[in-house]
Amino acid sequence: MSIEPNNVKNCANAIVRILENHGVTHVFGIPGAKIDSLFIALKHSKIKLILCQHEQNAAFMAAAFGRLTGKVGVCIATSGPGVTNLTTGLATATSEGDPVLAIGGEVPLGERLKKTHQSLDSTALMNAATKLSAEITTADQLGEIMGNAIRVAESGRPGAVFLSLPKDVGLADYPGDMDASWGKKLPMGPAAQSTINEALDILKISKRPIAILGMQSSTSNSSEALINFFKQSGIPYVSTFQGAGSWVAASSGVPYAGRIGLFRNQPADNLLDQADAIVLIGYDPIEYDPSIWNTDLKRPIICIDTIPAYQDNAFLPVTELIGDIGESLNALASTVKTQIDPAFIVAAQAAVKEVHDTLDEGKLMNKFPVQPLRLVYELQKQMTPNTHVALDVGSNYIWTNRYCAADHARQVMVSNGQQTLGVALPWAIAMSLLYPGERILSSSGDGGFLFTGTELATAVRIGAKFVHVIWDSGSFDMVAFQEQAHYGETAGIKLGSYDPVKFAESFGCKGYSVQSADDLPGIFEEAFKSDVPVLIHVPVDYSLNERLMENVIQSFIN
Repeated sequence: MSIEPNNVKNCANAIVRILENHGVTHVFGIPGAKIDSLFIALKHSKIKLILCQHEQNAAFMAAAFGRLTGKVGVCIATSGPGVTNLTTGLATATSEGDPVLAIGGEVPLGERLKKTHQSLDSTALMNAATKLSAEITTADQLGEIMGNAIRVAESGRPGAVFLSLPKDVGLADYPGDMDASWGKKLPMGPAAQSTINEALDILKISKRPIAILGMQSSTSNSSEALINFFKQSGIPYVSTFQGAGSWVAASSGVPYAGRIGLFRNQPADNLLDQADAIVLIGYDPIEYDPSIWNTDLKRPIICIDTIPAYQDNAFLPVTELIGDIGESLNALASTVKTQIDPAFIVAAQAAVKEVHDTLDEGKLMNKFPVQPLRLVYELQKQMTPNTHVALDVGSNYIWTNRYCAADHARQVMVSNGQQTLGVALPWAIAMSLLYPGERILSSSGDGGFLFTGTELATAVRIGAKFVHVIWDSGSFDMVAFQEQAHYGETAGIKLGSYDPVKFAESFGCKGYSVQSADDLPGIFEEAFKSDVPVLIHVPVDYSLNERLMENVIQSFIN
């Protein structure tokens, strides 16, 4: 077999050059014979290749980069099972507005219809998980497809795109200009003035307006506009699990009544029920079903977003401000006038107090195993302005989302569309690459942790540092308490036990096992001084989960 040196003129190198020119700094993946030309090209690039333990986690890490930077995060995998392993990560990214470019290897074009090793119609497979799925079948179309794919991933509601790269196309010479402005992102302006005027008219006569902040409200490039709008309007707001949180209130002075999601039984939900007009900012129905929260179909809804609303029997906006969210908010703020009923502001402030009072209960809870509110209380104390937080899915994420406040845009990452287990640890690794020298805190249940725990090997190899908290109940508890509420019994939720300290040490990490609630402050202090990733094992008593389901309506249990 002859040796083929890296050919800097081939399509694999063209892909890498296009990514470099677009500002991509890291690529996540696992090699294989059908994609190895791209790995060789990356070896000769300034882009850092992060070799992962599993392709799904490569997609999670790419999604974290996409969400936190606004540019495509990039993951690559070989043909067949390498590509199929990307699917969960790409579906999660698409559901949750994270721009990702995934490139999968494929058998040579001449073998596409043969029953050959790892042959798979990967573009068809990826249609349901991405915004765009396409195959590069000729060398001359590479730039076109790459450029359009990047634009699709980053524009409108961001999401994942997938490109299939047959082995022979990757090796073929690229005849085009690698340095053309492929994928260049174009700025958007504010919404049409007619829709802005409609929104102003609604807000002018509303006595009890409220805003719901969704996932696309939390981007850093619209932070100032968001704060300015609330300063000028004085409207109280609530937030989905992924929406902008308390930091907007801290800078604008308006009441933030907390998060809404899942069960419609929070102080924020009660305030929402009292509103006579609703302003939705960057909201996607996948975050919190309109049929759950929109119980009064007569009140007008104003949508501020980059794309038209997905219409629903329970979600039919009166006016839609479609354009750059920040620009549209600034246009509204410049002339907005409101006459908010003082009693509604008092009700909003009461909702804020109720959330804070519940969190404060935690500092007095000293039982062992640790009660959720005590652990949330201790986690909140660790969330300094330079701490970046990744939450896994489970009972732990409900408690933390409800009661932990954020200091800035996208400080806290959660999976709220697909509610995908296992995201926290890969996200923490990605955060450590994006924010070297800053504090990274992640959290998961004992079940979710084992979905992706082997990426500790990746973390140690690349020098990542973070503190990961494992809420250990010996069960899939989020499933358990919902089953109990719905059926009066549970099934399929019991897990075995493992030793997180020994698990951590086996990868060259540090591990702690909490023996009492009062151990937590000291362990956190030590953990954040570590030069290697740290696991903190916390046995948790979830008997208080009945509080998560107080006053819930059965039909709201999803």
